Amino acid sequence: MGRSYIVEDDVEGYLSKLCSQLAGPVTGLLIGQSTVQRDFVVMTTRTPQNDESADGGKSVDKEWVSEHARQVSRMLPGGLSVLGVFIISESDAKDTLTTLRQLVFSVENLISSERLWTPADDDVTDCVTLHVNPKTRKTVCRTFDVKDPKSVAKPADWKYQSGVCSSWATVSCCLSVDLMVPLPENMAFTRNMDDCLKEELKVWAQQIERGVCLIDGKKLPEDSELKAGQKKNVRQTISAQLLITPDVQTAADVVQRCGGCVSVRGAIHSRAFLHSNKPKAKLAEKLLKRDIVSTVATRVQMLLEEPQKQNEENKGRKQMASEQSCLPRRVFCPVKSTGPLSVCDYQFSDEGLSEMTDRFKEMLDMDAAEEDLDATCEIIAEVIESEATEEEEPAEENEMLDPWRNNYIGVAMATAVALLALAASIMYLSDV
Repeated sequence: MGRSYIVEDDVEGYLSKLCSQLAGPVTGLLIGQSTVQRDFVVMTTRTPQNDESADGGKSVDKEWVSEHARQVSRMLPGGLSVLGVFIISESDAKDTLTTLRQLVFSVENLISSERLWTPADDDVTDCVTLHVNPKTRKTVCRTFDVKDPKSVAKPADWKYQSGVCSSWATVSCCLSVDLMVPLPENMAFTRNMDDCLKEELKVWAQQIERGVCLIDGKKLPEDSELKAGQKKNVRQTISAQLLITPDVQTAADVVQRCGGCVSVRGAIHSRAFLHSNKPKAKLAEKLLKRDIVSTVATRVQMLLEEPQKQNEENKGRKQMASEQSCLPRRVFCPVKSTGPLSVCDYQFSDEGLSEMTDRFKEMLDMDAAEEDLDATCEIIAEVIESEATEEEEPAEENEMLDPWRNNYIGVAMATAVALLALAASIMYLSDV
């Protein structure tokens, strides 16, 4: 017997709507939560139209579908993930099997390349594919083990059910972030900064994974059930805290020559969802920690993807140069007004809510209104600019830093203050 997929009945309506509008093969993503026993599919979204497609979208573009999946994965809080792909096509299900297999492996490879958390032994590695015939509305569901390159299709059970989203438990917490990343001398700006940040974030992610998670102020045994998950049709929110112990470092571990540093500071709001089928404390902790790591890594990556100043690489290093930037804040949008599930997007300080509703429509095919968005969990960071000149040193240079940080950067960095979001500060040091 293959895996069983319990599917929100709204998904059936969405797929039926796409069938009636069919103008060629339609691909899309299946989103939900995997558990050891069964999977829950709570929403779907079609692949956006590729205006640059050579054939006008008449064939399946594997790279385009994978990039869409990467963007959607960033918009999913803890507990929600891209479970697989679907295709609506008049072709026989057997004829689309190879295409679906290529899609699901490509999607998983791209999404997993951005993950910084360590996979667990009990993680589900089966991804689902769904073929829908637009005329007969017949569905064929199969799974592939994406960790096995030689995996073959296995049949799976696809069942529609009402109220799948109605009684999930929500676990949330706020966490302060304070990272200092040294940058190598004579680096190629974008590539090396990306590599340095990713490596440091991996170290930080391991710190998060080792953290102690308190649920409603208590450290619960891993196999204990969350009481909130036993209440049906009631929105239950559970408060959590994550206690982090900094790694013990010695001067020998951290002293190095560098050309500058990046500081990421602030506080983030993290959220994870658990299906009400007897959720355990161990699962809540795992999903919350993964969301913390993912949301910070996503914001840093988004900042790096912003266009860099063309003269940054070539500017002189005779004096200290510092640049402060606000990382985007997290804004949530409910999947359904009747349930607790939500998705998220990231708002830069120069963006309005209307731009976010446009992205929800483009990426998730959601008709969200501005009043539906919850932008209250995080406050946009306030960045305090500081100018440094050769004649007049900034006051911050006279302040005492933590010893290990001072070993990294040699002089104090310019100040970047975050309120309830994140701020990043990049500083280059003069060549010695």
